[in-house]
Amino acid sequence: MFLQRMKKGILLLSILFVAVSCSEYQKVLKSEDTGLKYTKAEQLYNEAKADEGNTRKKYRQAARLFEQLVPAYRGKPQAQKLMFIYADSYYQLEDYFLSGYQFERFVESYPESEKLEEAAFKGARSYYFLSPRYDLDQTETIKAIGKLQAFINRFPESENLDEANELVTELRVKLERKAYEIAKQYHHTRNYKAAITAFDNFLLDYPGSPFRERAFYYRFDSAYEYAINSYAYVMEERLETALEFYNDYKRYYPEGEFISGAEAAYNDIDTRQQNF
Repeated sequence: MFLQRMKKGILLLSILFVAVSCSEYQKVLKSEDTGLKYTKAEQLYNEAKADEGNTRKKYRQAARLFEQLVPAYRGKPQAQKLMFIYADSYYQLEDYFLSGYQFERFVESYPESEKLEEAAFKGARSYYFLSPRYDLDQTETIKAIGKLQAFINRFPESENLDEANELVTELRVKLERKAYEIAKQYHHTRNYKAAITAFDNFLLDYPGSPFRERAFYYRFDSAYEYAINSYAYVMEERLETALEFYNDYKRYYPEGEFISGAEAAYNDIDTRQQNF
């Protein structure tokens, strides 16, 4: 019985503490005292950084206060620190659109800051997180590659260099996959002429791609299918093109994943050419 009363008492005290804290925060939020707001925002941010209590809530509360403070502190000595932790609050909340934007503003405004490299990396990394999956529009992916590459060029000795390079590679592979899947879709829907063009462009644009072997094979297979489904008077010429693509695949991948299918198609081409 005593333990149950204790538990109820602790629960009531917790609820009361939260209510008082929220009431205190609302008073600060509505206050006209910028110094009080700055102190409270910094306190909330530091507590969240130290993983004290509900960190997401504290970062969110801090960000709301910082948002009010930015215009008031513009041009003042505290502005540099305020702008960094304001951007970092959004970064910790995984609001990468706002963190990317705010870190970019910081880098442009304070090029001599000791926090410059960290801000540049977190800003570029924010754009990385905005990149969508490969089958969607890749405008944000291209932008992210540009931001990360700019960081790599500006800070070639950074401790974050390896991670930045890995992120760039991952994003580039995403672009390659999208281009490859578009070409393959042409192949699978039997639009072979478009597939040949798309695979040609892919191989020119992405010579080191992990999808390179598949692109070589499906370019050949598209040319083969395009030829054998043609009228007789153009088939011979198209078979010659298919044979060239077969030789390309065989030269680079003599023991490749698709070699058996390629050999079967090659044998059919050889038979058809003899008939001609």
